[in-house]
Amino acid sequence: MNAFSRRRLLGWTGAGAAAVGIGAVAGCAAPAAPAPAELVVPFRGEHQAGIVTPAQDRLHFVALDVLTDDREELRALLQRWTAAAERMTAGAETTPGGATGGNPNSPPDDTGEALGLPAASLTLTFGVGASLFAKVGLDPSLVPPGLAELPRFAGDQLDPALSGGDLCIQACSDDPQVAVHAVRNLVRMGFGTTAVRWSQLGFGRTSSTSTAQQTHRNLFGFKDGTNNLKAEDPDGLRDQVWVSPDRAPAWLAGGSYLVARRIRMHIEIWDRTSLAEQEVIIGRTKDSGAAIGAAGEFDPADFAAVDETGAPRIAVDAHIRLASAESLGGVKILRRGYNFVDGSDGQGHLNAGLFFIAFMNDPQAQFVPMQRALAQSDVLMEYIEHTGSAVFACPAGLGEGAYWGQSLLEA
Repeated sequence: MNAFSRRRLLGWTGAGAAAVGIGAVAGCAAPAAPAPAELVVPFRGEHQAGIVTPAQDRLHFVALDVLTDDREELRALLQRWTAAAERMTAGAETTPGGATGGNPNSPPDDTGEALGLPAASLTLTFGVGASLFAKVGLDPSLVPPGLAELPRFAGDQLDPALSGGDLCIQACSDDPQVAVHAVRNLVRMGFGTTAVRWSQLGFGRTSSTSTAQQTHRNLFGFKDGTNNLKAEDPDGLRDQVWVSPDRAPAWLAGGSYLVARRIRMHIEIWDRTSLAEQEVIIGRTKDSGAAIGAAGEFDPADFAAVDETGAPRIAVDAHIRLASAESLGGVKILRRGYNFVDGSDGQGHLNAGLFFIAFMNDPQAQFVPMQRALAQSDVLMEYIEHTGSAVFACPAGLGEGAYWGQSLLEA
């Protein structure tokens, strides 16, 4: 990967990090704003953008139902979506002159709310759910094993209205209006062929996917994703994220699986918990993010260490221990989660939490054992509730002239 320039890094880390930087360099000249061209993430490539791309600040995720059983109708939509997505990720309208240059007596092709805004590092990532195959008559042998339904985990309170879907589109950007514009226009183009099943807005990324990024905090106030896989670790991505040709149908080779979980956080209960107990539950200090007993955030956690009483220094049911590669036979995942606040629940409690998104090459071997261990033993489960769930297969990136889903529809 190319080295990050300072200006490029500022563009990727976004407004939140920039605000911190302003305080840190008070009295110094403000850094130059990134040029628009530096805020464009290439749409085409070996892998889809939005997976190992340095995580942007904002998210608009949408899961859709396909309303047609006509494969050609779906193919035509995916071709239109691809053309529009490529233009929007470059900072353009969905079509040339789409917002104001068309027939004034017809609805414009582009809704226009992103006019004048830069691309803001917009990425659009496309995925396919298991339910799509039968709906449009695809060969069942094309269903990859990783799309098997997730088992029900202890404590799950899944809402069908917040789960599943035939297709998904993940829009990430450093400007929420750019992400919303992209999803809004793609949904609009699909009218009659697709319909929104559920969606989720997110802010404040809770994972860093590059060593050039700071680790952000979740709504419990803890740094989240310190040990996440990073873009600068190609061996780790090959072993844990990208689907190899021998593990799935050819159409998914070089792609990945996306697991989404909507996790409601019971903020008010957590806020009444002592700092000491919070840190024991997580296994890290709240201030620096260091594992208990370590000095720095990125110092390795010592799960064998004991305190003066002989008890494990990091509790046996601490979140970081149960989710660690050391406890899971080397399993890791690439997380791209976001905080969310969807108002209140009518009882005066925040309807807020973590919209967990993670990429991996085998959900059954990676996410399932991890979540099973957490669901069974993690004390943190007393403070959270899983309310939505979905798995999608995300094909590899597109070459010139290719469209979303082509490798599957033409398999």
